[in-house]
Amino acid sequence: MPPVSSPAITVPQRRRVRGPSALGSDVRRFVELTRTLAVTDFKLRFFGSVLGYLWQLMRPLMLFGVLYLVFVQWVRLGGEQVPHYPAVLLTGIVTYMFFSGATGGCVTAVLNREALVRKIEFPRLVIPLTVVLVAYFDLLLNFVAVFIFALANGVEPRSSWLELPVLLIALGVLATGCGMLVSALYVRYRDVQPIWEVFLQIFFYASPILYPIELVAAKGGEDVQHAMMLNPLAAILQQIRHAVIDPNAMSAAEAAGGWERLLIPGGIILGVFALGYWVFNREAPRIAEEL
Repeated sequence: MPPVSSPAITVPQRRRVRGPSALGSDVRRFVELTRTLAVTDFKLRFFGSVLGYLWQLMRPLMLFGVLYLVFVQWVRLGGEQVPHYPAVLLTGIVTYMFFSGATGGCVTAVLNREALVRKIEFPRLVIPLTVVLVAYFDLLLNFVAVFIFALANGVEPRSSWLELPVLLIALGVLATGCGMLVSALYVRYRDVQPIWEVFLQIFFYASPILYPIELVAAKGGEDVQHAMMLNPLAAILQQIRHAVIDPNAMSAAEAAGGWERLLIPGGIILGVFALGYWVFNREAPRIAEEL
């Protein structure tokens, strides 16, 4: 018998199977996963430690001590001209360390959860949000020490302290946007980590943490001062100083040259968040393949 020829089989073009999305389909599950992982990570950090949270508090206090001795006692940078300068410096360090810890932790967060990403289907955005939420826990606890230190330094409570939650939310939106962006890019490009470390150093010295904004105007002129306030982190830090530490200090709007100029750093915060979410959402279904 002649061999029976098999009919030609045409393979239809198939759509690429997408992995789990950034948010998932169940908002309640997304929120619960984020909360559970954040609380678990926060507790595990101090598990088995005798001093526990005190180790977390020691980091900003030790950095504050070194910077205060070097730049205030020896270099004489702003300490005598700025009221409550020790409280201003500690507040700036604690606030910056939140931004640095949240975004720096997000860089490798997805890679650190590789086993979880490969085995379980869950909304990928939980990973960077967990890092930011844990950093928020640290920030809130550190601010308890900041308030105690500020009161001991002669700072008086006032109604403008109510601005602080709004400012910290704006800072969290900025940190989350940056965190989503760097965590998604690091999956493909390992160069993101050293690059972001350089950017964090730039943010530190380009923000009024060590030095008062008045010194910038005196040395470089008002144009330099106004340009500095385009940095969202600098604007937030300056407004925290005005609202929490010294009401006589320039507000962010005054330092920027008018409240309308604050629309630029505000737009940058929203733009970074939107860009970070767009990039992360685009990369989320392929994260497991890229790891």
